[in-house]
Amino acid sequence: MWCATLSLAFLTVFAGGLAGAQEARRWTDPAAHEVRFVTVDEGVTLEVLDWGGSGRALVLIAGSGNTGHVFDDFVPQLRDCCHVYAITRRGYGASSRPPSGYADQRLADDVFQAIERLRIDKPILVGHSMAGGEMTTIGRQHSDRISGIVYIDALGDLEDDPAADQEWLALQQKLPPGLQRGPKCGPVDRSTFAEYRRTWGCTLGFMLPEAELRAAFEPAGEGVGAYRIPEWVSPAIGKGQVYRRDYSGIRVPVLALMNGAQTTDQVLKATGYEPTNEKERAAIDAFMARSRIVFGRIVDKLTRHVPDARVLWYPNAGHYLFLTRQADVLRELHAFVAAVDAKRR
Repeated sequence: MWCATLSLAFLTVFAGGLAGAQEARRWTDPAAHEVRFVTVDEGVTLEVLDWGGSGRALVLIAGSGNTGHVFDDFVPQLRDCCHVYAITRRGYGASSRPPSGYADQRLADDVFQAIERLRIDKPILVGHSMAGGEMTTIGRQHSDRISGIVYIDALGDLEDDPAADQEWLALQQKLPPGLQRGPKCGPVDRSTFAEYRRTWGCTLGFMLPEAELRAAFEPAGEGVGAYRIPEWVSPAIGKGQVYRRDYSGIRVPVLALMNGAQTTDQVLKATGYEPTNEKERAAIDAFMARSRIVFGRIVDKLTRHVPDARVLWYPNAGHYLFLTRQADVLRELHAFVAAVDAKRR
């Protein structure tokens, strides 16, 4: 009986794994990129997506937890001006997962080594979220090897993390519930990757490319299975982040695109919310005043050393503003590339 039960369990697991493998084989990434692997350290290779395109080289770096595939739906509209690459940092996706090497300096060295070994000539670095740390380190140490830096909601550091500001948090809790209310969404459906993408997208407010989801989750038959990435990777990267960003030594043009607003009127216009009384309006005003202080400290660190840096704010855009405000981000990127090219001529 024990042997029969064990055999049945084994066959069930085997069949599930076989179905998952067949599902993985059936699905083909529709993105028009070449997948390359570059050795950047002993025993460490990084996945590099090469979309081709003509003109200035752009190297895109995802935020923590994401891979280069997070840009799959965004990049095609940049190939008219640029030769576009995206790098998946160690620990995620198809890149290596060594037991160490997750400090900011090593991660920045990884990106720089990938650029060097692929012989990418003076690219513009475009990074989301924690990629700001790697780009800042590269900009400080290798400004002669790059042409510009674009921060996409990527200026934050541990020293001035808004969530660590107790006054900011307290004022956030006093905001009108109607202003904080998200979309009404049903349960997330894991029956297929397409349904998972659609239903989770409602909660997120945008949809991630399916290739990004498949880089993060194992297939389970036709559905979405367990998270692929070992649970220690993200904490290791978090512990390796610099406490205070240092922008000194950056000698290239800089563009920063930020999620957020600077006035109450901008928030109300972006959300469509109307305060029901003066108390609600006062609560929003107080939160916005504190937000200008908290986020002002973050921006000041950049502009103190790079006074010509251009900083643009997008109210209610969310963290993934290259997906939620795609047209705006593409317009600013095209203009930035054109300005960099004009300056070099």
